[in-house]
Amino acid sequence: MVDKETSTDSSHWSPQYNYQTIRNHTNFADFLLLGFSKHPEQLPLLFGLFLGMYLVTVLGNLLIILAIVADQHLHTPMYFFLANLSLIDTCFSCTIVPKVLVNILTHHHTISHTGCLVQMYFFMALALLDDFLLAVMAYDRYVAICLPLHYTTIMCPQRCLLLVAAPWLCAHLLAFSLTLLMSRFSFCASHSIPHFFCDLLPLLKLACSDTQIFQAMMFAEAALSGAVPLACVLVSYAHIMHTILRVPSAGRKHKIFSTCGSHLTVVTLFYGTLFLVYFQPSSSYSADTGMVASVVYTMVTPMLNPFIYSLRNRDIKGALWRLSGWRR
Repeated sequence: MVDKETSTDSSHWSPQYNYQTIRNHTNFADFLLLGFSKHPEQLPLLFGLFLGMYLVTVLGNLLIILAIVADQHLHTPMYFFLANLSLIDTCFSCTIVPKVLVNILTHHHTISHTGCLVQMYFFMALALLDDFLLAVMAYDRYVAICLPLHYTTIMCPQRCLLLVAAPWLCAHLLAFSLTLLMSRFSFCASHSIPHFFCDLLPLLKLACSDTQIFQAMMFAEAALSGAVPLACVLVSYAHIMHTILRVPSAGRKHKIFSTCGSHLTVVTLFYGTLFLVYFQPSSSYSADTGMVASVVYTMVTPMLNPFIYSLRNRDIKGALWRLSGWRR
């Protein structure tokens, strides 16, 4: 039992006290998200850091979307895909970060079983969408650089809509299938998740049901949704590099490298952290490594995307100036 005097003194808060207090007020069906509770002295710093990143992410991506929608000059396939990426990144952050901020601020780390599954579903769907859309954007750059005379014909409005609608459908179907399987699991042991959101691998470690079918399906979907888009990115950039090497103009080479460099930076951050977490057996999963990598792809990468794609892009900067009412 927790001593009455201790329970009323928030200044003596500790991980053990927090865990016990939460447990006393938690239904057995609820989960406990204890990702950052091991370091209570760092919680104020983490709250300020995550809040700042969240605000920058939402405002930055919304500005990109508004600039693209408002400026007729940006109604092209490349910026259409970029607007979709910004929308996905905004929704992705809103799926994870607000719950993290509430947990840190209130020291109330519970999440219902249904709420956990819903968060896991949207997290998977939006992460898969990011994955597919990065491949689509690589294909768009391949057509623009390697087949410039056929770009307008190949990247017609109907095909652009199809290249966005197909990933949305596939991502939601894949996420729904895994969430449906997860909803049938029993969690008869501890309900404490050593993570800051409901992720697949931490939940699997808590399940007392047979998870072999789920793991086989998860790795099959990871191969399909990870390896295939990544192969598309690599093949596209292999052709782009071959074309760049044949360009005689140094200025044009620099312009192409600048455009592709932004996309490659995002691809490296995204795939690097995902492979670090998910392309390993659940038995060798490390909670600390998983959390650090998860912070990168759930908070850092969506925050950096607006800067990576806009700071060196003259069209986006001009659209933002016009959106703000200033003339350059």
